Amino acid sequence: MIRVLVAEDQSAVRAGLVLILRSAPDIEVVGEAEDGERAVELARTLRPDLILMDVQMPRLDGVAATRRIVAERLADVLVLTTFDLDEYVFGALRAGAAGFLLKNTEARDLLDAVRTVAGGEGIVAPAVTRRLIAAFAAAPAREAGADPAVLESLTRREREVLGRIGEGLSNAEIGARLDMAEGTVKTHVSRLLAKLELRSRVQAAVLARELGL
Repeated sequence: MIRVLVAEDQSAVRAGLVLILRSAPDIEVVGEAEDGERAVELARTLRPDLILMDVQMPRLDGVAATRRIVAERLADVLVLTTFDLDEYVFGALRAGAAGFLLKNTEARDLLDAVRTVAGGEGIVAPAVTRRLIAAFAAAPAREAGADPAVLESLTRREREVLGRIGEGLSNAEIGARLDMAEGTVKTHVSRLLAKLELRSRVQAAVLARELGL
């Protein structure tokens, strides 16, 4: 059973999410939070497997809440957002979110995403990743980015794969680009995520962009 906490300040949206989640026999909604502070409190007491986290909430926003939850290793976090909140999404991914969903995600896709993240994988569709990366590239310059030294642990091939992740390519597309089997690409992705201590390929994509790969 996958135990989920829903953090969303709009009661109607929260109720809809809860209804969808409770329709699945393998998912249990263990709590609801109307703001970020409450989400952190409930994460500490309930210890859910996963938290659906809205980014714009009162008292404590979803990015700050995600940072606390991930730092304390309380649960995996799936961010809920709309495309006009890309900056919040980047912040949440840097804070350690496992991925993100759009608020207009279909019920079936929401349930699949919860199961995917609960299984230890990140969840972001390649097409959506490309849109996020495009927004990231067009955004104003930020503070000092990632240290290029983090790449020293990667092999040449892993760096090439990381660069293609930064373009928002899927494993199949990376394989075609680099003339590798899709299974081999998947292995490289898993290894580079582990070496870089990243929780999802989207974090890897953001890192690749910050490093100019």
